[in-house]
Amino acid sequence: MDTVQIERARYLVDPKISRLTVRVSAAGLLSALGHNPTIAVRGVAGELEFAPSSPGDSAVRIRVRANALSVQDDISEKDRREIERVMHEEVLETARFPEIVFESTRITVTPAGDGPYSVTASGHLTLHGVARDQLIPAQVVQMGDTLRAFGEFPLKQAVYGIKLVSVAGGTLKVKDELRVSFDMVARKQG
Repeated sequence: MDTVQIERARYLVDPKISRLTVRVSAAGLLSALGHNPTIAVRGVAGELEFAPSSPGDSAVRIRVRANALSVQDDISEKDRREIERVMHEEVLETARFPEIVFESTRITVTPAGDGPYSVTASGHLTLHGVARDQLIPAQVVQMGDTLRAFGEFPLKQAVYGIKLVSVAGGTLKVKDELRVSFDMVARKQG
């Protein structure tokens, strides 16, 4: 029996162009007074194996240094330092869990004609030392030797054993569900 060899091209994520953000929302009685920070994720690294003749046979692996997350909003330096301190020391515990990793186990592609591919990457997200299945929907565009993937997905912190921050006796707290947005650019290697 003949086996078909699928040719995959290797792409590396360009961290200078790629963007990954996390939107946090406040809940509770005082949520109208609370801050809903947007967290910028710096230092994104990763690689994609893309099979143009069979996009479903592609794969993705993304790594983020957990201590590279920073508040993006225009707030006082004092508030920024405190939010980042709590995020790194109490929420993500970056000294214990220094890396966040997503590794695909399956890629599902919906044909899109001449437009971008509609893709769902199923895989394992390891966050705060806990690995869980995660679906990440994306639009993927191939432009010469460059791939661009963009989209958004929800992420529940409690599933990963992350402590939900609460202040003022619980009248102001962070919602469990975060919104993760990404616009990743990867360049073909070799």
